[in-house]
Amino acid sequence: MTTTRARRTLLLASLGFFLITLDILIVNVALTRIGREFGGSTSGLQWVIDAYTLLFASLLLFAGNLSDRIGAKRAFGVGIAGFLVASVACAVAPSLGVLIAARAVQGAAAAVMLPASMALIREAYPGAQERARALGIWAVGGAVAGAVGPVLGGALTTLDWRLVFAINLPVCAVMLLLLRAVAPSEARPAPLEWAGQVAALLALGGLVFGLIEGGAIGFGAPVVVVAFAVGAAGVAAFLRVQSRVRHPMMPLPLLRPRGMRIALVVGFAFMVGNFGTVFVNSLYLQQHLGLSPLLAGLVFLPSAAFAVAGNIVSGTLANRFGARVPVVSGLLTMVVGLVVLIATAPLGAPWGVLVGSIFTGAGGSVAMPPVTSVVLASVPAERSGTASAVFNTFRQVGGAVAIAVFGVLIADRTHFVSGMQTSFVVAGAVILAAAIGAGFIRPAADATPRA
Repeated sequence: MTTTRARRTLLLASLGFFLITLDILIVNVALTRIGREFGGSTSGLQWVIDAYTLLFASLLLFAGNLSDRIGAKRAFGVGIAGFLVASVACAVAPSLGVLIAARAVQGAAAAVMLPASMALIREAYPGAQERARALGIWAVGGAVAGAVGPVLGGALTTLDWRLVFAINLPVCAVMLLLLRAVAPSEARPAPLEWAGQVAALLALGGLVFGLIEGGAIGFGAPVVVVAFAVGAAGVAAFLRVQSRVRHPMMPLPLLRPRGMRIALVVGFAFMVGNFGTVFVNSLYLQQHLGLSPLLAGLVFLPSAAFAVAGNIVSGTLANRFGARVPVVSGLLTMVVGLVVLIATAPLGAPWGVLVGSIFTGAGGSVAMPPVTSVVLASVPAERSGTASAVFNTFRQVGGAVAIAVFGVLIADRTHFVSGMQTSFVVAGAVILAAAIGAGFIRPAADATPRA
């Protein structure tokens, strides 16, 4: 592939990651206004976020297989088109229920886009060092979304919260134009595995529904107990199906390399600390401290700037020291940020969120691109879409579970701060455990593909 075409491919993939990340972060700042217009409870507002992440996580494995089977370019185009249509539906939603349903469709479209974007990068940059730098730039798309998301969300919400969804339309249009310049991707036709997909939806849907509604109506409620039972049955059915079918969505041999297993744990932990804290801090700044959406968004701006810088340097650090050093140091930096957030929460000062978020944003941005390189290097090229989907499924499950659990902990407004602190203690413990695991990444884990 020519250098120019590779750069265009990287730009397109980065825009895709930007859009996917933007529509989680930009909505967090709008939640308070959405709740006022539609009269939503805390659990209803959780669903505005988790309807997106639930479908995103549930369909990523299917989408990774789809990317491998029909070609990354075609799958990416399908995702863009679906995201555009769903964004229009979100912008004109007449009720909270319709908004949640449209968000679910958005999440499904995002699921199709993400593994295809990573596969496009693998095709454009076959060399390990080139790919490490490209993935760092690709991750900047998410970091830039983090930079502009809360601030842009606050500014748009000040005018009308519906604009946070309408802003997606020009981005989707530009991406569809750029897609025309991308080289065709190889297709590897094979039957799609529907039984596993149904089991995955039941597993994640039951878990997230049980956590969110359990916090609202009690974990002993029959519907909550049934939801957890369905989730457990779905997990068991999914693993059984994957071990028996000829064309599994998540081939279990993909989990054999140590680097892959560690990367899955790190991805899960990162999202617990990242999306979970942004969700809690957004509500803390607006509902507890009384800041406007715009001021709340501005509090996150320094963190996002450090995250952009971290993504830019992460590839260089990984090439010089290997994946282990930036991953471990980045995760430990996130833990420092969570300690700051826990210590300053009772002070009622926005600067505590600002300082703590700088550490969590910078640390996560240094850690994640090398982890992504480990994932792609752990599998042969023809499995890159599927491996990317497995990795990002674990990431999104981490985000969905964090929002569900943390939402339960902060649901009581009279004990919001103590619930906030407990949430961050949980996040810190999960990330610290992941950092210990990341210490076992082999120095060459991001350089030698394995079957």
